[in-house]
Amino acid sequence: MRQIPVDTSTATVMVAQPPQPKIANRQTGEIALDRETGAKMMTVDVLFVMDGQAEVLNVVVPEPGISGELVMGAPVVLTGLIARPWENEFNGQKRHGISFRAAAVTSMASTAQTAA
Repeated sequence: MRQIPVDTSTATVMVAQPPQPKIANRQTGEIALDRETGAKMMTVDVLFVMDGQAEVLNVVVPEPGISGELVMGAPVVLTGLIARPWENEFNGQKRHGISFRAAAVTSMASTAQTAA
């Protein structure tokens, strides 16, 4: 699967919705797990602002990669953000989009406290 690294160095990123478990199966409520590590996967909605354009992205992150208090409006740093184009067909209709995954989401408030 094609992976596109996303440069976040000039972006402003804030939490739009706090982390929630990523659901693998809506019928059973099964939580998604990382295929390599077995870690529970979480989703975090972030407001991503770059070059005057703002967009809400749903970012998937392994639970150990979530650092600090991620409350709505908190500025965060996304580490290792990648975009993955996807396409599938359901009931004869083709769908496509881009999914986002990061190695870590860190509250800037917690990094500022660590530096002090």
